[in-house]
Amino acid sequence: MSTSPNIARVARVVAAKDLRIEMRSRIVVQQVLPFAGLVMVMFAFALDNDDVLQRVAGGLVWLATLFSLFIVVQRSYAIETTDGALDALRVAGVDSQGIFLGKSAALFVQLITLELLLFVLAVVLYQVQLSLAGLVLLVTCVLCATAGLAFVGTLYGGLTAGTRGRETLLPLLLLPVVAPVVLSATRATESAFSSGGAVLADGWPWVGVLAVFAALFGIGGLLSFGALIEE
Repeated sequence: MSTSPNIARVARVVAAKDLRIEMRSRIVVQQVLPFAGLVMVMFAFALDNDDVLQRVAGGLVWLATLFSLFIVVQRSYAIETTDGALDALRVAGVDSQGIFLGKSAALFVQLITLELLLFVLAVVLYQVQLSLAGLVLLVTCVLCATAGLAFVGTLYGGLTAGTRGRETLLPLLLLPVVAPVVLSATRATESAFSSGGAVLADGWPWVGVLAVFAALFGIGGLLSFGALIEE
């Protein structure tokens, strides 16, 4: 039975490894960020109405994040399966809970970096307004939503890693599961931006939903990730 310090140590090593690979390849910076930025710009041109853009800005940010999530998760596990790293870790007896937490942490960092750019673009392109209280709500929303997306992405990425057609299977499995995250994060972001008549008080219950979602999939991932990668 692994101890908590062992799990934490494995998580740090796995997260550092994934982030180091990303820093060397720069896929997120050179491909995912431009892709997400283009999605935001295309929405701006397609809708071409300031009132509409301000009202739907929150949803557009989270849709762009969702599209990018598929790319980042698929690439992360493609590397693991191509060189057999995930199997090597499993055979070596490395704690699966540490692997899950480490990969989730690395995905969390990459998504936060992406979302920072997307929200800056939303302020610039869509001219949304953000007060100090709205900023507190937005930051809390982003942290909870991103944690949920990172846990789910890591869990389902591991589930589909060794399957055929994982590029199309992953979105099919993920979309129904992350729908509550996208919906709740959109509603909380709308409240933070005070768009569509939403007020700040309306956003906090949605943040609670995001926190519960993240906790459930965090615990579920810790309990089931080892069994998933054994398959």
